[in-house]
Amino acid sequence: MEIPMSRKFSVIIEQDEDGVFVGRVPELKGCLSQGDTIEELLDHIKEAIAVCLEAADESTSRFVDVKTVEVEA
Repeated sequence: MEIPMSRKFSVIIEQDEDGVFVGRVPELKGCLSQGDTIEELLDHIKEAIAVCLEAADESTSRFVDVKTVEVEA
């Protein structure tokens, strides 16, 4: 029997113009969710993290580098 492992992830939370809370997990590419309250968002993001972790297990991509770019506004 496999014992589930607990992991912690940072969630960046923003509120959009409609008042909806949007969260994303920087460590997991494309992992985001939303909710009408922060509590609802956190419930939804936990589900999204589980899905993203499953997808990451099947992914063949790998981290290469981080670069900074400058853009004239």
